[in-house]
Amino acid sequence: MITLTSAELNTWIASILWPLTRILGLVAAAPVFGNISVPARVKIGLGVMLALVMAPSVPALPAEDPMSYAGLIILIQQLIIGLGMGFAMRIVFACVEMAGEVTGMTMGLGFATFYDPQSQGHSSAISQFLSLLTILVYLASNLHLVLLSALADSFVSLPITAAPAGTHLAQTLVAWGGRIFSAGVQLSLPIVAALLITNLALGILTRAAPQLNLFGIGFPITIGVGFVMLAVTLPYLATPIGNLFQESLGAIRQMTATALPDIP
Repeated sequence: MITLTSAELNTWIASILWPLTRILGLVAAAPVFGNISVPARVKIGLGVMLALVMAPSVPALPAEDPMSYAGLIILIQQLIIGLGMGFAMRIVFACVEMAGEVTGMTMGLGFATFYDPQSQGHSSAISQFLSLLTILVYLASNLHLVLLSALADSFVSLPITAAPAGTHLAQTLVAWGGRIFSAGVQLSLPIVAALLITNLALGILTRAAPQLNLFGIGFPITIGVGFVMLAVTLPYLATPIGNLFQESLGAIRQMTATALPDIP
């Protein structure tokens, strides 16, 4: 007859529950995995499968009861770590979406908005197009697998402990989040510059020939130039987007490798 003590049972529960919490946090916030169109059962099933695969390689866990107050604190901490890792990768998509918003507004397509199920809001057509392009680069480069590899490594570099993870994790995530604005402007800068030159030319043309209807010819020209520049720059967007993904992975590794406890 097999007998189990309460300590052994708590150890088994903790060995699955705490890694599963970090994994589910990443799955909920990471691109593609956390998409709203993916059913919750699929997300939970994927998290459980990854937890069963990664649990044997997880370092020794703290001797805390998972149902105690200390166990609850560890659970919340693992959820925050997983959400932070997934959100760090999601920032790259936010950069591209901002570039699409700036481009669409400059082209005059700010009124052409559609419902985005990912952000549960309305975004411009150019923004959604660039977001789909970014997803293709993300999947074609196997970055979703690299993200899972970084998650597995995080259990070694940032083990599950009862000690607080410190504030460096949040500081790194906030600093990386600042790249949304700079990267978004950089990605949209070629198209915005071309449209600025186009608007200057239209202004000079209007001054030279006041009888021209600026509103009649201005919008078709700016939209046409915007689409032409978008077609010209598309083959070159993969490189900066790939660099942003590499920066995101670097930020994730920095978050999980240097998040040390605060020293009072």
